[in-house]
Amino acid sequence: MYLEIVTPEATLFSGEVESVAVPGINGEFQMLKDHAPIVSLLGQGNVKIHGAIELSKEFKDEFTKGENNTTVLSINSGTLEMKDNKVIVLAD
Repeated sequence: MYLEIVTPEATLFSGEVESVAVPGINGEFQMLKDHAPIVSLLGQGNVKIHGAIELSKEFKDEFTKGENNTTVLSINSGTLEMKDNKVIVLAD
């Protein structure tokens, strides 16, 4: 599935991923390929990207490497939309 992470300043990441876990306002949840369409508010926490991804040098410092081929981005809040195997995270 395709993931885009957008902030008011820039698009931090766009590319293919295996799955993504996000901090929903009612708890963390994960989306895999062919997940049902969803729109959700996000709370403070970590966006966990699963899969081998390429980060641009410009924004590499925003992310940290986690366990098991996971890349992590901390956010304060945001909004998420998933539709047709495309996830868009608008993050602060």
